[in-house]
Amino acid sequence: MILVLLSALRPKQWIKNGFVLAALVFSRHLFDLDYVLTAVTAAIVFVALSGAVYLINDIFDRENDLKHPKKRLRAIASGRLPVSVAIAAAVVLVASALYTAFGIDTRFGVVSAVYWVLHLAYSSVLKHVVILDVMIIASGFLLRAAGGAYAIDVSISSWFILCTMLLALFLGFVKRRQEIALLEDGAGEHRKILDDYDLRFLDQAISIVTAGSILAYALYTMSPEVAEKLGTEHLNLTVPFVVYGMLRYLYVVYKKGEGGDTASTLMSDIPLIVNGVLWLATLVAILYFGTSEGVAV
Repeated sequence: MILVLLSALRPKQWIKNGFVLAALVFSRHLFDLDYVLTAVTAAIVFVALSGAVYLINDIFDRENDLKHPKKRLRAIASGRLPVSVAIAAAVVLVASALYTAFGIDTRFGVVSAVYWVLHLAYSSVLKHVVILDVMIIASGFLLRAAGGAYAIDVSISSWFILCTMLLALFLGFVKRRQEIALLEDGAGEHRKILDDYDLRFLDQAISIVTAGSILAYALYTMSPEVAEKLGTEHLNLTVPFVVYGMLRYLYVVYKKGEGGDTASTLMSDIPLIVNGVLWLATLVAILYFGTSEGVAV
């Protein structure tokens, strides 16, 4: 039963909680043990909260998941995990996570609570509202990033927020597109909201947020304000990695038909993995060769 419950928490999706650690890297505290421990604890809080979100969402969606070729195998939809056990586990996870979150920092606790309430509303109601459903998913990434900054008590710039939100919208619209492409005429039977989308609209939305994401990140790296706070003017050297990463992701989506499961796509495509490692290595090299003390992201 423990292994079944663990699978319902979707360990593959925990990579998304890496957004909590973004502030740790950009604030130049990556090698400060106290900051690292706090940031990792904050990430674990979001692992617990997101796991509870998956449990509740799967309870609401268990009948519709049976109509999906892959989701029908999920623990709750297949009946391997009783609903009562899933609810009990969700309650324990949320209570433990929020207790820990408020213990770290009140602002982090508030962000964590907002994340839980917002996604609870998403699971029950908001996922049926076109466009807003994707924006709620995107807000989850933004709250993770903001929460990570509050947890280690560093300021967060509007550029950082914009880049995170646009990237999250990119991933959200791609996910919706691939759900429709996979299920075709049966998409609406699995999830009614998919009837309100079509591939043409989603392709246009993806184009907009792709261009917006690249432009926002480029402007972020070249901003005099950011350069002053981070103590370096060379952050723009990481832009090519971001451009390649997004274009490679689109290639995987349109050429290989993947992208329906963001975490699986990111963890299975070797060029994307190598590019991500190179981006992070370059970022760390640039930030940590500076002399200014990191206090913002």
